[in-house]
Amino acid sequence: MAMRKGLTSKASNKLVITSVAFQDHITRSLLHPNFSLSDPLMRYKIQAPRKRVERGLQTQDQQEEREYVLDSAPPPLTLAQKLGLVASPAGRLTEDEWTRVKARSVQQGDSAQPCAMCREEFCLQPQVLLSCSHVFHRACLKAFERFSGRKCCPMCRKEQYETRVIHDAARLFRHQCAIRIQACWRGYVARRRYRKLRKSICPKDKQLRRKFFEAKLQELNDSFVRYCHTDTEAFLSDINRSLSSSRRVFQQLERKHVSEPQESDWDRIQSQVIQRDVWDCPICLTALCRPSLPTEAGTSSHRQHRRTMLLSCSHLFHQLCLEAFEAFSIESRPSCPLCRSVYHKKPI
Repeated sequence: MAMRKGLTSKASNKLVITSVAFQDHITRSLLHPNFSLSDPLMRYKIQAPRKRVERGLQTQDQQEEREYVLDSAPPPLTLAQKLGLVASPAGRLTEDEWTRVKARSVQQGDSAQPCAMCREEFCLQPQVLLSCSHVFHRACLKAFERFSGRKCCPMCRKEQYETRVIHDAARLFRHQCAIRIQACWRGYVARRRYRKLRKSICPKDKQLRRKFFEAKLQELNDSFVRYCHTDTEAFLSDINRSLSSSRRVFQQLERKHVSEPQESDWDRIQSQVIQRDVWDCPICLTALCRPSLPTEAGTSSHRQHRRTMLLSCSHLFHQLCLEAFEAFSIESRPSCPLCRSVYHKKPI
């Protein structure tokens, strides 16, 4: 009887311990953390989470480069978990395990690819590495967990994962930006050096060589003008006046020394006219009679009576047109309307 009573008391004690362990497990894990047994109607207030204040001053770069686990510390084991009545949660990943997960993510290329949810580049935004080796934006993962109501990976549907903030994409983005800046600077230096070489070394191509010497000549002209320290407009006006006076002197000398052509000279001038094959009067722009051909039978009497004048400069005009031009000319001895040279004329 005493032995039976002892066994009964041991069984009852074990049952009591088991029930207490289950009640403690339900209270601490399944119910709300702020639930109180003395307040069964759950009249509790939700306390806002306190922000963790880090001690010590850190620069922005150090805060950005620091990797840390987002998940809070796991709660202590309940009595049921210690007794083996309920399965204990899996242990947290160590630094070596996180290194292997990160290496697997890099091998898959998740860190270099855009976010799987928003399809945008990571750039300088914080990344979140999951224990299943998938990478997302931190804001995207928070939004997914808030709207789905559970902690499940959006890619592989693994539940109860661990998260870690990494900055691989930010480092890669800064490295690419540095490469672009260096490439732009090297290109600028190379182009500036090439421009200097083009100014000092003559190229072999004909067109480039011509442009090179034109630029050199322009530089010499500009330096000469700057060295003179004179008014450019006055300098050019003096040149124009000297040219006009020289032209007048040469015209006067030409008019004095012009002699009347001989018959052989007229024949030569007439052959030049025939070779030129121009049979329109430059003044009235109507047809002339060819000197080498007789007048056609079908021409009108008005065209037959319009005589043609041959000038010593080998130009042809209607007699009336040339006389009108000479009448309106202000010079004492008019010049050819086309070549502006002093002439002798002969009717043909």
